Order: sequence, then structure tokens, then C-alpha cells
Amino acid sequence: MESTLALAAAKARDQGATRIHRIVLRIGALSGVEPEALRFAFDAMAKQTPAAGAVLDIETVPACGRCEECDLEFEVTSGFIFTCPKCGRISGDLNQGRELELARLEIS
Repeated sequence: MESTLALAAAKARDQGATRIHRIVLRIGALSGVEPEALRFAFDAMAKQTPAAGAVLDIETVPACGRCEECDLEFEVTSGFIFTCPKCGRISGDLNQGRELELARLEIS
């Protein structure tokens, strides 16, 4: 969260803003990041930053795999090795689901 707040503050400064009203993070379902832990850290760390009083929104990105055999994209519910629901091939090719990114800021 410390890095996220620093990045958000830098982006706000680059746009000539002094205040951050909303931070939107995109977090992949298989990223290993606990959203509630992020919220707790945000509440504790944002107080002395341009994001003091800001809202933290977290968008969960579902994990999606892709089968190289039949080119099917499908949702993955857990793990890093999974089976294609169409052809049964075992894969570990994730197209999304490991993200941890600053998606948007609302600033003034």
C-alpha cells in the first residue's frame, strides 16, 4: 500500500493536483493479495498523504485461463495448474488474474 500511495501521489502531482479523492485498484483473484488487508493498510497510511479521506475502491479481476490446444478462454477458480473444460488438457496459461494495479484516480 505504501508503494500504491506513493505512485498515486506522484501521478496526482504530475497532473497538478494536490488532493486524491478516489483510488481504484484492480486485484486479480489469484494475485495472493487480501483486499481487506489492503483496506486496513490504506486507512492507516493515507492519513498524512494527499489521499487523506479518499475512498479506496477495489475491483476484483477474475482469473481466466487459455487452452493452447483448443484456444478456449475460461474462468479459473483456484490454483496455477488447471484443466481445460472443453478438451481436458492440463495448462497453466493465465491471461488474467494475477494483477495488482492502480487503475484510476479521482483528483483535484
